Amino acid sequence: MSERSRHALIWAWTLAVLVFVYLPALCILLASLTASRYFLFPIPKWGLDWWRKTFSSIEIHQLFETSISIAFCVTVIAVVIAFFGALAFARYNWKGRTLFQKIVLLPIFFPQSVLGLALLLWFNAIGLQMSWMTAVFAHLVWIIPVVTLVISIQVYSFDPALEEAAFDLGASRLQVFREVTLPVLLPGIVSGALFAFLLSWGNFPLSLFTTGADTTIPEYLYAKMVAGYTPGVPVLGTVSTFGAAFILLGGYWLITLRRRAQS
Repeated sequence: MSERSRHALIWAWTLAVLVFVYLPALCILLASLTASRYFLFPIPKWGLDWWRKTFSSIEIHQLFETSISIAFCVTVIAVVIAFFGALAFARYNWKGRTLFQKIVLLPIFFPQSVLGLALLLWFNAIGLQMSWMTAVFAHLVWIIPVVTLVISIQVYSFDPALEEAAFDLGASRLQVFREVTLPVLLPGIVSGALFAFLLSWGNFPLSLFTTGADTTIPEYLYAKMVAGYTPGVPVLGTVSTFGAAFILLGGYWLITLRRRAQS
C-alpha cells in the first residue's frame, strides 16, 4: 500500500470515529434549537426560546453553581494528592510500593453505584449531613486513582538525571522542585486536572447518592428524562457536551503551545 493510500485510510477512519462519537451530540444540538416542546424531525420550527428560558431560570443557575463548585474542589484536591501519589506510584522504589499501587487502583474497579451506596451508608453512620461537600469527598474516592494514573504516565517518562544535574549545580530541593520537576510534569498535571474536572462534572451515580438536597446537572437531566421532560434537557446536554470538548481542546492547545515555546 502506498503512503498516500495509507494516509487516506487513516483520515477516513478518523472521520468515521468522529462522526460515530459526535453524531448523537449533534442530534442533541438540533433538539435544543426547536421551538416546539418535543423533538420532531424534520424540525417544524426553529428557535432559541428554550435556550433563553433555560438560562433565565434561577434553578439552572443554582445547578451550575453546585456542579462547578464540586468539580472545581475535586480538581484542586485530586491534582495535589495525585501528584505526590504519582511520584510514589511510579518514581521511587520503597517497601510496600506494589501493595500501594494495587490499593490506589482498587476504587476504579468498583461500580460507581455500589461505591456511592457504600459512601452514603458510611456518611449516615458517622452522622454527616448530605450536601455538595460530601459529594466532593465521594468524587475524590473514585477520581484520585484516575488522576494518579494520568500523572504517572508523565512521571514514568521523567529522567531523574535532570534533577541530579540541578543538584550538582547547587540548586536547593525547593528550586529543583519548582524549576525542574514541576515544569517537566506540567503536561501530565494539566491532563489530570482536565480529567478530574470533566469526570466530576459529568458524574451521576456518586452524586445521586451523596449530594443530599443539592442537585447537580447530571441529576437534573436524569430527573427530567424520567418525568417532566422539557427542551431544557437537550439545551443543558448541548452545553455539557460541547463545553467538555472545548475544555479538552483548550487544554491540548495550551500544552501544544508550551511545547512549541520550549522547542
